[in-house]
Amino acid sequence: MSAQDPHAGSRPAPSWGVRRYTPSWRWLTEAMWWVEHAFGRAHANARPEEDTRVRIFVILSVFSAVFVCLTLGAVHAALLTASAGGGASSHPNAVVRADMVDRNGALLATNIVHYGLYIDPAQVWDRRAAAAQIRRALPRVSRTRLQNALYGDRRLLVVNRLTPREKVAIHNLALGGVSFEPEDVRVHPLGESARHVVGNVDTGGVGLSAAERAFNDEIRAAGARGESFQISIDLRVQGVLENELAATAEATQAKGAVGIITDVQTGEVLGMASWPASNSRNLATAATYEMGSVFKTFTVAAAIDTGRADMNTLLDASEALQIGNRRITDFHAQNKVMTLEEVYLHSSNIGTSRLSTEMGPRVMRDYFDRFGLMSRAPFEIPSEAPIVPREWSDSTLASLSFGYGISITPMQMAAAMGALTNGGRFIPLTLRKGGRPDVRGRQIVSPETSLTMLDLMRRNVVRGSGGRAEAPGLRVGGKTGSANKSVNGRYNTAHAVGTFAGVFPADGPVNARRYQILVLIDEPQTYPRTGGFVAAPAVGRIADRIAGFLGVARRADPYRTALGDRIPAFEDLEGDGR
Repeated sequence: MSAQDPHAGSRPAPSWGVRRYTPSWRWLTEAMWWVEHAFGRAHANARPEEDTRVRIFVILSVFSAVFVCLTLGAVHAALLTASAGGGASSHPNAVVRADMVDRNGALLATNIVHYGLYIDPAQVWDRRAAAAQIRRALPRVSRTRLQNALYGDRRLLVVNRLTPREKVAIHNLALGGVSFEPEDVRVHPLGESARHVVGNVDTGGVGLSAAERAFNDEIRAAGARGESFQISIDLRVQGVLENELAATAEATQAKGAVGIITDVQTGEVLGMASWPASNSRNLATAATYEMGSVFKTFTVAAAIDTGRADMNTLLDASEALQIGNRRITDFHAQNKVMTLEEVYLHSSNIGTSRLSTEMGPRVMRDYFDRFGLMSRAPFEIPSEAPIVPREWSDSTLASLSFGYGISITPMQMAAAMGALTNGGRFIPLTLRKGGRPDVRGRQIVSPETSLTMLDLMRRNVVRGSGGRAEAPGLRVGGKTGSANKSVNGRYNTAHAVGTFAGVFPADGPVNARRYQILVLIDEPQTYPRTGGFVAAPAVGRIADRIAGFLGVARRADPYRTALGDRIPAFEDLEGDGR
């Protein structure tokens, strides 16, 4: 053993050329001894500069190793961890919910990341100053909630749905104890447009109303797949409907208004609107109305379908019809015997009352049930139940024949009119693009009856009470309806409902592309308050504006030219507006 190497015999130097399978702690120990021996050798050889180099080398090596570890950890956290989280689901408050789009892919609802503001009072240095600064940066924050958070005993949510700009404003205050958590917020880029159709979601991402609720699971599943979710609405059609409905309601100083546009062959709802839009109730499904003479369409269809009447059947409307102590009259009495066609075109209460009482309660109830008028509408958005009569006396049958004594939702009316104009098949209305694949439709009247009613509805626009619904070259057909509301047990003429149920084009085979438009004006204040004056013009304007979107070409029919001029072979009769 050399005197110059006092440590040489205390522990043998490791042999670095031989690979040893030793535990990691033994490897580390031997490495430390090797470094220490290096220092000792430097001192023994009187080379202190080598001692310094070794120490610098060791320090640099340690810091480099630490830096590499930190770098690898940061890369792993930024890349691998984020990608595994699937984007929106990488934080606990995220909601995987698909964008909702219309049938053409236009955006109806989407998610935008907002932030929740949290405060941990244990980390706040000056609570009074923090409260003042936060309120200046975010005036909408609740003073009570902020105080509870600042002076509480645990971390609390102060306010959610902070926009990125609001978050930056709070963050720049550099306050202790303030933190943020991301959260998805459902937003509607078009504001109130189509809101009654789209609906709302809660802060947990669960659908609360309308399509958001009806298709909640499917929307979430589509979001998880990174896909959008389409509904049947055509945003262009929806925009026209909302525009015309609002204009009509404001012009007539109405209390409310409803509009529905459907594809009668598939049951798809292309547009559905309630006015005012700010009203949380969707009047198309959540309100029921007595709709008046539009029900004459169902009465006449039942008579034709059962073979009890045809267009040439004569009905005596020369004088009022007496049923017990009740006297039934016409709004504009013709005081003559009329054909079934004239009864429909002149909207005769007397004529349809005679038809209904002759058919009797069994037939009338059967057909009203077929048309879907006796039960809730089978629609994805829950609907109100109709108010139907308990007894079916002759007096009740008379009332039902012209739309009194029964209250239904606009959705029920739209579905029933669709069934009469698509070849006689009742197809539940739907918000699914392409229609409901599980529903083929049930036959409720014959195709021949459907064709007859289409022609009759077209004649009613050309020659009858629906003249104000005409749109040049689009062959619009339909029926007006007017009813007074019951106020304190009595029907009051100052509280009326005006309706027009239209269809276009009304010509062609039963399986032709065809669209139904329903407009109901609730309590118009202008006079006359009848459907022919307050609702029919809106239907005509809507058809005129949406025809191009739907691919409906303008052309002549036996009654009008493509430009809307009357063909002289038919005589126009002035409608009574009812």
